[in-house]
Amino acid sequence: MRKPSSGLAVHIQQETPISLDTSIACPSGEVLALVGPSGSGKSTVLRCIAGLNRPRRGRIVCRGEVWLDTDKGVFVAPRRRRVGMVFQSYALFPHLSAIENVMEALGDRPRATRRAEARRLLDLVHLAGLEDRKPAALSGGQQQRVAVARALARDPEVLLLDEPFSAVDKATRQKLYRELAELRQKLRMPVVLVTHDLDEAVLLADKLCILHRGRTLQEGAPFDVLARPASVDVARLIDLRNVFEGRVIEHRASAGVTRVSWGPYVLDARHQPAFAEGDVVAWVIRTAKVILHRRDRPSRGERENPIGGGVEEFIPLGETASIAMKVDGIPELPLFMSIPIHVAARNRIGLGERVTVSLLAEGIHLMPPDARTGNE
Repeated sequence: MRKPSSGLAVHIQQETPISLDTSIACPSGEVLALVGPSGSGKSTVLRCIAGLNRPRRGRIVCRGEVWLDTDKGVFVAPRRRRVGMVFQSYALFPHLSAIENVMEALGDRPRATRRAEARRLLDLVHLAGLEDRKPAALSGGQQQRVAVARALARDPEVLLLDEPFSAVDKATRQKLYRELAELRQKLRMPVVLVTHDLDEAVLLADKLCILHRGRTLQEGAPFDVLARPASVDVARLIDLRNVFEGRVIEHRASAGVTRVSWGPYVLDARHQPAFAEGDVVAWVIRTAKVILHRRDRPSRGERENPIGGGVEEFIPLGETASIAMKVDGIPELPLFMSIPIHVAARNRIGLGERVTVSLLAEGIHLMPPDARTGNE
């Protein structure tokens, strides 16, 4: 019988061999993505949950069952944790067929029922008819599905996915994304996904956990993290390029505005009263919130933080163009934006051209200052 849907709660600390100081929580039925650069501790966190690593200090509770509590001397062995784990390499037995690979994980079931249960799980991951093929006769996406079916054969309380899509091509990856989204609705268990691909994490996860050097820098809904990073470090890790420094001038609560100086400019930002008037702050704006003014006629929003400058970089990327703009009065750092190619052509955007943009107030997010940001 399933335990109550209390989800997964993890807190682990250690100095060696990999420094960790992180806390994560994932309710049943949700996907939590651990995102960060190589060496940030993402896979080590998964191994701690599975019991394959034993941290020096910490507590892990999954659906009401305590798997680790170093203060009380509790450590549940890996074989006793109901964990389904899918590795980057899938780790299938090459000499066994798909159904036999799944049956290997059903060792605690009566022998007479194993084949039928393995067949049901393969059908769940859309591999009906391929049960007798060995891994070498399966595509990368099909091997990944076998690995998922084998992980589910343990009747897990939590599903752990360690870079599960990295070994397949883009088209297959998109199909597997859809299948995982469908599968999670049926499973109703916490799912922890490790990935270095931010777009993948945003697409699949209910919550992101940004890890860096073994520490949680921020945890939250994907679009909250993207729009409102907690620090300059987070902004850089999620590849937000427009990070600058300014100073809070005043708060206008009635208008929902905080005014910030930036070089010769005074910008209206979303009201953010956590920063006092006079504070030096870092601020960030996503490229999607930098709006190009049309040359042929005025557009809405042109009075919202209008900024002029020259195009110093123009890079076509398929149907969009990445543009770096040297802002008048701000020589140190460029302002980046991305626009459709047809918009660039219609407005005659190219190297050396003068452009005007608006920085949408709702998209300007303030953060504590950082020594590596640009100068005011």
